[in-house]
Amino acid sequence: MLGLSGGIDSVSLLHHLSHGDREPDFSLSALHVHHGLSSNADQWADFCGQLCATWKIPLAVVSVTVERDSSDGLEAAARRARHEAYGRTEGDWVVLAHHRGDQAETLLFNLLRGTGLAGAAAMASRQRRLLRPLLAASRNDIEAYARAHSLRWIEDESNRDTGFSRNYLRHEILAPLNQRFPAAEKNMAAAAVRFAEAATLLDELATLDLAPAAADFPVPVSVLAGLSEPRARNVLRYLLARRNVRIPSESRLIELLRQLLAAGADRHPRVRFGDWDILRRRGQIELERVVAQP
Repeated sequence: MLGLSGGIDSVSLLHHLSHGDREPDFSLSALHVHHGLSSNADQWADFCGQLCATWKIPLAVVSVTVERDSSDGLEAAARRARHEAYGRTEGDWVVLAHHRGDQAETLLFNLLRGTGLAGAAAMASRQRRLLRPLLAASRNDIEAYARAHSLRWIEDESNRDTGFSRNYLRHEILAPLNQRFPAAEKNMAAAAVRFAEAATLLDELATLDLAPAAADFPVPVSVLAGLSEPRARNVLRYLLARRNVRIPSESRLIELLRQLLAAGADRHPRVRFGDWDILRRRGQIELERVVAQP
């Protein structure tokens, strides 16, 4: 299933997958997520419907509710709602049309937010059920393909609004940066690949440091106490990521580790990260989901 916004990127990818020279060895369908944030949202859904009808591609239109007052901002809330919709699909794969420019933008955005190595890795070409086959393609490559095949697409007016952080980076930072340094986008995308490789190596190191304990909570305090501080932090980061717990800032992770290891035998430190508590109890470091109060 392909995530179809109706923009040039997803339309071009849908055309390429459905009009290729070879007979496809997969069943192709499309999914349009209706965010309801624009007055043109219904028109975009109609466009995707007409396009898929013309190309004889099954289309599902899914309406989502976006948390408009999210502390993460509207962009992040819309992305979260979109990916939740992807997660509910029944297809084996969800194909997305992110390209090299999106990769460079994501890398820069994450770095400015103070991300760790995993965030610097930006987007993976394959991540669980998500596939991103265009990460090596530039925006110019996609535009040239669309023109060559006389494709039509819609323009989301919000993409020009630099009040959104990613749009600001795209238009005010990356565009002039690419003019001054023509290889900037390509090099940033390549750096993201190397960061991803380094992050994978750190995950492998974490599993080695955890042995023979299981790679999950609870983890014996003695395991972390026997490691250097950076390696113990790496183990904590790895375990939290496996449980899909949002990774805290590096400073909070350092303080968490200090409390867990420095507490006396009669103390039971407990630190909250969002919907989760991390605590020390009976020589073990445990992870508990916070129970909502009635």
